[in-house]
Amino acid sequence: MGILEAMRLDGKKALVTGGARGIGKSIAIALAQCGADIAIVDLDEPEALKTAAELRELGGDAIAVKTDVTDPEQVDQMMQAIVNYYGQLNIAFCNAGICINRPAKDMTLAEWQAVIDINLTGVFLTAQAAGRQMIKQGGGGSIINTASMSGHIVNVPQPQCGYNASKAGVILLTKSLAIEWAQYGIRVNSISPGYIGTELTAGSPFKDQWNEMAPLHRLGQPEELQSIAVLLAGDSCPFTTGSDFIIDGAFTCI
Repeated sequence: MGILEAMRLDGKKALVTGGARGIGKSIAIALAQCGADIAIVDLDEPEALKTAAELRELGGDAIAVKTDVTDPEQVDQMMQAIVNYYGQLNIAFCNAGICINRPAKDMTLAEWQAVIDINLTGVFLTAQAAGRQMIKQGGGGSIINTASMSGHIVNVPQPQCGYNASKAGVILLTKSLAIEWAQYGIRVNSISPGYIGTELTAGSPFKDQWNEMAPLHRLGQPEELQSIAVLLAGDSCPFTTGSDFIIDGAFTCI
C-alpha cells in the first residue's frame, strides 16, 4: 500500500466531540473528506445536526449525538448510539473544551471545576469509552485528544490557570493511555494548537497582543490542524503513539 492510500480513511467510523463548530468541525470535515463516516458529538444539538448535514453533502455518512461529555452515563449512551448505528468505532477525536479567563485569586471553585470537568475529565471519559469499544471489537484504533500549547507554557496576558492545568493534564493523560493500550493496537496521541481563529477567540480583547507576540503575527486557522489529525487517524503512522504535536506557528519557541 502506498502512502496516499494508507492515509485514506475509507470504511472507518469516527467520533468528534465538540464537533459542531470550530476546531472540531474543521477536523470532522477533513476526516469525512478522507472517507470516514462521522458522529458529531456536541451539547449543541441543533448546530451538531447542521454540521452532520454538511458532512453528508461530502458523500459520506454523518450523524449528530447530543452529549454532555462530563456525564459518564451520557458518554456511555453516546458510544452505544454510535456503535448501534455504525457497528464499530475506529477513530475518536476528543476535543470538547472551554476556557474561563479569571485571576487565580478570584476564581471560584465552580469555575475551576467547570474547566477541569470539560477539558480533562470529559476527554478522559470520551477516550475511556472509545478505548473500551476498540478493545472489545479488536483491530486497534486511533484516539486523538485536543490539548493546547497552554499545556506547555503559561499564556499572557490573560489569566487562565484552570485552562493551562487542564491541558497539561490532557498531555500526560494521552501518554498514560498510550502505554496502557499499546497492547491492543490502540494509538493515543494529542495535538496542542496555538491561538486558532475560531468563535472562541474571535472576540478576545487579547487578540492584538497575541498577534504582536507571535512569530507569524497572526492566528492559526482551524484548517491548518487538519493534516496532522488525518495523519494520526489513519494507518500510515503505526509507530506513532504517546506523542503530543504542537501546532502553534512557533509561539512556544519565543
